[in-house]
Amino acid sequence: MTWAGSDGVGRAVALLLLAMSVASWVVILWKSRLLYRASRDVAHGLATFWQAANWAEGQLQLQALDREGIASALVAAAQLPEPTSPPQALGQSGDRTQQLTRRLRQALQASLHKLQFGQVLLATVGTTAPFIGLLGTVWGIHLALDTIAASGQVGIDQVAGPVGEALVMTAAGLAVAIPAVLAYNVFGRVVGRIEAELEGLAQDLLTLLAPQAAAAAAGGADVANTAHQGVA
Repeated sequence: MTWAGSDGVGRAVALLLLAMSVASWVVILWKSRLLYRASRDVAHGLATFWQAANWAEGQLQLQALDREGIASALVAAAQLPEPTSPPQALGQSGDRTQQLTRRLRQALQASLHKLQFGQVLLATVGTTAPFIGLLGTVWGIHLALDTIAASGQVGIDQVAGPVGEALVMTAAGLAVAIPAVLAYNVFGRVVGRIEAELEGLAQDLLTLLAPQAAAAAAGGADVANTAHQGVA
């Protein structure tokens, strides 16, 4: 049915499909830029980071290359604050290795949340848009048949035109859903690849820094014991 010949339900379906299409394309364009930059920056940044002469130089080079701050957030989280006795917050409880594991896990989850943002929208549009378009088609055919019945004339010309216009809603639903589904699948693979690299980075940092964290915790305990003995 045409816009003028449709009622409130048909117009609401058309506007809903338009809004879903606009929202999905905004997410597609934004995530395309985000994931393109992140996939390149993470690969180049990590290679540069591990080739650096020291931790400070590697961190500076990684921050310069990592424009989205995906991998550099994990490296920044690996820098534990100086231990305090007693701990000033629950985040400082446990030994230094446990604190490092907790901070890396939180940084990894924050980076993955940024990478996965918009995936739910694309999945929702891809699964619901065809059914919304089908609803518009069924409703449009219902209105077309009512109009034909009210006119009292039944012929191929009276049926083909209105029904054909109503079927456009199904095509519109598919046109909205197909790009969202394709983008969801492509983005999912890219996010999975970046996630594997970030998990590897977190594991490498934990393996590298856990002995140092344990040594720092042991040194802090020795200092505390010495101070306690001196007071005694």
